[in-house]
Amino acid sequence: MKSIILIALGITCILSCKKQSNKIEGTWKMVYAETIENDSLKIKNLSNTKFIKIINDTHFAFFNQQDGSSENFYGGAGTYVFDGFNYEETLNFTSVLVLRNHKFPFTIEIKGDSLIQTGLERIKEAGIDRRITEKYVRMD
Repeated sequence: MKSIILIALGITCILSCKKQSNKIEGTWKMVYAETIENDSLKIKNLSNTKFIKIINDTHFAFFNQQDGSSENFYGGAGTYVFDGFNYEETLNFTSVLVLRNHKFPFTIEIKGDSLIQTGLERIKEAGIDRRITEKYVRMD
């Protein structure tokens, strides 16, 4: 009986000491996106496209691909910092030069297998000034 208790305590200790991964790490599929710009609301049409975001412990990447086509592909990647609520992406890799190395501040909320990202995208040089809300579901 003592050996069973010791084994159970050992397993509990090992599991509790194991490094906990960040809740935002993983592969996420966009299921909803809205943009508010100049008092106008735009909802992203996801009926024929896939938007995927991948987040590891230091970097993020995203890509968008139209279903059944090589048209309308775009993507980007970079580093991020996250304090459990505030999330800031630095877009290091993109084909849009004016966006390269720009910092995008957001807030993140995790609800079960869903990630909700909100924030202002403001890049004066690109003429961008909009509020976004993106909702993702975990794929992994």
